[in-house]
Amino acid sequence: MLFAVGRDPCTTELNLAAAGVTCIDPNTGKLDVNEADQTNVPHIYGIGDVLLGKPELTPVAIKAGQLLAARIFGGSTELCNYHNVPTTVFTPLEYGACGVSEEQALDRYGEEEVEVYLQSFVPLEYTVPHRTDNCYAKLICRKTDNMRVVGIHILGPNAGEIVQGFAIGIKLGATKKDFDSLVGIHPTCAEILTTMTVTRASGKSTEASGC
Repeated sequence: MLFAVGRDPCTTELNLAAAGVTCIDPNTGKLDVNEADQTNVPHIYGIGDVLLGKPELTPVAIKAGQLLAARIFGGSTELCNYHNVPTTVFTPLEYGACGVSEEQALDRYGEEEVEVYLQSFVPLEYTVPHRTDNCYAKLICRKTDNMRVVGIHILGPNAGEIVQGFAIGIKLGATKKDFDSLVGIHPTCAEILTTMTVTRASGKSTEASGC
């Protein structure tokens, strides 16, 4: 049995106050840095899981560290973009996501701004072994921003591989029309993201039809 109970930063053991660092969140012990990953002491930086409100993901820490090194030693000005970071939960039926959740979108933009497309489906590869796991896909769009896709979520086999590819579209500002105009590869799970028409507001069934 595996227990995942989270992480606790070890900032209290570093005596950061002696160095003048005061931007420590009292509730979590994490560092509240600026967009350049600087603490309140400009030459002291924070990277990775120790940062407040940043994704606790190894690739994020690696990318932030690489960019910081390039800024300090290479004259670069590029900052780490902590938004629209793709991620996956590698459970037996994978869950992948990029961008905001439906709840976050409603909170950030308001109900009138958000359109949510939903689709449940059974992968073709499940038909031979007669698996009945119901997979699921969701696209979250912002209506007044040309239906820009602000969140993508998929529950199904190889969700990580799927989201990794679509994430670049999210980062580049892809719209629902862009997804609709993309020709899907049949029969794949990823193609479901190119054919979604049912919205939550419509109240229609999300069950996928056949070929």
